[in-house]
Amino acid sequence: MTRTRRAYVETYGCQMNISDGELMEGILEARGYGIADRPEDADVILVNTCAIREHAEKRVLGRVGQLKGLKADNPDLVLGVTGCMAQRMGDDLARKAPWVDLVMGPDGYRSLPEALDRVRRGDVKSHETVVPAPSGRSKKRGPQLTVLDLDTGENYQGLEQRRTSDVAAWVPIQRGCDHRCTYCIVPYVRGPEKNRDPLEILGEVAGIAAGGVTEVTLLGQTVNSWVSGDWTFARLLRSVARVPGIRRVRFTSPHPNDLTEELVEVMAEEPAVCEQLHLPAQAGNDRTLKRMVRRYTVESFLEKVEMARKAIPDLSLSTDIIVAFPGETHEEFEDTLELMRTVRFDDAFTYKYSEREGTPATRLPRDQFVPDDVAQSRLERLIEVARGIQAEINAGEVGRVEEVLVEKEARDPGHLLGRTRRNKVVAFPGDLAHVGSYRTVALTSTTGATFAGEAVDAGRPGALTAVAGD
Repeated sequence: MTRTRRAYVETYGCQMNISDGELMEGILEARGYGIADRPEDADVILVNTCAIREHAEKRVLGRVGQLKGLKADNPDLVLGVTGCMAQRMGDDLARKAPWVDLVMGPDGYRSLPEALDRVRRGDVKSHETVVPAPSGRSKKRGPQLTVLDLDTGENYQGLEQRRTSDVAAWVPIQRGCDHRCTYCIVPYVRGPEKNRDPLEILGEVAGIAAGGVTEVTLLGQTVNSWVSGDWTFARLLRSVARVPGIRRVRFTSPHPNDLTEELVEVMAEEPAVCEQLHLPAQAGNDRTLKRMVRRYTVESFLEKVEMARKAIPDLSLSTDIIVAFPGETHEEFEDTLELMRTVRFDDAFTYKYSEREGTPATRLPRDQFVPDDVAQSRLERLIEVARGIQAEINAGEVGRVEEVLVEKEARDPGHLLGRTRRNKVVAFPGDLAHVGSYRTVALTSTTGATFAGEAVDAGRPGALTAVAGD
């Protein structure tokens, strides 16, 4: 009897990458593969990668180097690198890592089982380059396959993900991006914007709800620019929010330019849409924003914030910020800090500029690039300001009573971890039987970033507390 092959997918990066990992597992499972919980138990290991920052790529290369050791115990093991880093590095990755059998970009996943079969048969063009072995001897590469073609029509419609959570689900509605910010590699590794059919999206959400999952997050590179025929994103969001069994709806990541009055109206009116908005600002200076090709000004960004907060007074707002973009002066950096103080975001994801080969920003004059020590200093100041604001906001929320969806066991034994509708993380005493259920929790203290709480409802395991709109 033939043994079932097993695959292990290890994912790095953003929510879209997490969703892609589930997609690859779903594709392989549909073709008869089992899914392994550990790389040591797998016949196929796929490292699903991110290319947004250089640090992430170095981390992945180190991890792939570790995993090659498993080939000594299992010579038939197929080791692949997939995702954005694979697309960006391409054949160069195959040359630098001769132990990698498959390099596949994000548009190739539909053909993943066939690609793995080709690698096993050796039905690929072998790289004949001789590379030094660790011992100083030479060795020849085995057969390697690169699948790097961008497909402008591939949105993975009709394929099912292997959901890894019984609590919440990612629902990709869009792949690729048309905005082409000068610092961003995404349009070059994921291609142009490709939007899924609304009825298929709604069917998927209905299936998720039928399986008992009550929270969904709609995913896209600029998710609120999604359109399909006469459907706008606002219409889709309203429809998703009204799917029976769906209790919470989130979406990420939107572009400020596509935050419309219609969309904010849906967020305010639909009980299932959470009072949470991630709105990437990236910088707080108009000259920097123009050089990033963000297509908005600080003033217009602040107008979007005001519009959203006016419609949703209890809105929790988060953002992305990049410091040390080439040419950023000290005064322009101070403008970004001022934006942070003006808006007072509940949370901020902060980065220093990472040069990505192939993006327009790399062609700026080299004397405009900010020295690394200056960039690091700016990042540290930004983090200090962002965390200080977050701590002040959260300290003011101690004493609130919130609905919490329990996600998993917390770090401390006997405690649970969950999120409020406003995406605040709360740890509180409770039994694992409550995972996947909703609890009413009083927020009793905060570390500055997260909360501790106490459940104040009856707490029947598996019970769902009533909310408006049920």
